[in-house]
Amino acid sequence: MIPYATQWLDQDDLNAVTDALRSAYLTQGPLVAEFERVVALYCSARYAVAFNSGTSALHGACFAAGITVGDEVITSPITFVASSNAILYCGGKPIFVDVQSDTINIDPAEIEKNITSKTKVIIPVHFTGHPVELSQIKQIAEKHKLIIIEDAAHALGAEYKSEKIGSCKYSDMTILSFHAVKHITTGEGGMVTTNDEELYKKLLMFRTHGITREHELLEKKEEGPWYYEMRDLGFNYRITDFQCALGISQLKKLDQFVSRRREIVDQYNQAFSSLEGIIVPIEKNGVRSSWHIYPVRFKGDRKAIFNQLRDQGIGVNVHYLPVYLQPYYRQLGYKAGACPKAEKYYAQTVTLPLYPKMSDDDVKTVITKVKEVL
Repeated sequence: MIPYATQWLDQDDLNAVTDALRSAYLTQGPLVAEFERVVALYCSARYAVAFNSGTSALHGACFAAGITVGDEVITSPITFVASSNAILYCGGKPIFVDVQSDTINIDPAEIEKNITSKTKVIIPVHFTGHPVELSQIKQIAEKHKLIIIEDAAHALGAEYKSEKIGSCKYSDMTILSFHAVKHITTGEGGMVTTNDEELYKKLLMFRTHGITREHELLEKKEEGPWYYEMRDLGFNYRITDFQCALGISQLKKLDQFVSRRREIVDQYNQAFSSLEGIIVPIEKNGVRSSWHIYPVRFKGDRKAIFNQLRDQGIGVNVHYLPVYLQPYYRQLGYKAGACPKAEKYYAQTVTLPLYPKMSDDDVKTVITKVKEVL
């Protein structure tokens, strides 16, 4: 079976983790700050705060943005459930708006139409690693005084108008994911980048129980060096040093990983673009996708095609059922039909294998099997 995705670890990665395990710190040590530093440098952001998962990073960003009961947050329905779950964690209400038919990214025009007096934040999702229309979304946010949190769990290494995703040039915060199938991995892990010092400090406290030792933030400044204060109801969302050691090692190979992903996509596009019955994903001018996944749309019986490909040893997947159609969200009152383009996309889509470790023979096998099934 050729899986739809898998990690790629080499001896340098294993050595980095082994060295960290032999050090004085397994957690709360210097490698966390170093990982944050190199990711911020790569993304051209001023600050970065590492978390133990991308979901934790989303939760932290929503908290730092001040989302609370009664607030509405606009986001995409074509995403993993964490994008909107983090809104619920803070007491807010996700407002799902429809996607563009070509990129399947959130449609800025739909964002504008759904803003109310309760709207506080926009969380656009860079689906598949293809950046959203950030400049348009920023104009909308500035007009209505809204906060932007980029969900870039798919998009580390991507670029928008020659700016790295994560630079926060067009947003207040960006979240990244380092799950095993992402562009680089720490096993589980995530990060928030920002250029705002106040948000940075809130994120630091939130991931450590809401606790601070910063002297300027303490109420009792006369206490000794042992003293700390809990200022907010935070969580233990800390990442370990040995995970960060892996992340630092993996980051050195990120550009190589993205380049290989783009090579595979080029091979897929050349093979499939002229075929009847299949719609391939696109890359718009002015962006450079990091291609986390490669979803295609079939005009035939999607379920039959999916099953046949699995039977042929191709580990296809589907990304995603619109979040509001999940049973939990339907219990909250969300209904089918809310985002017709998103639902049409879901009914047709199949994700083909895409990961840097794929050999050219693997790619050819996928192409051959897809053509046979069609």
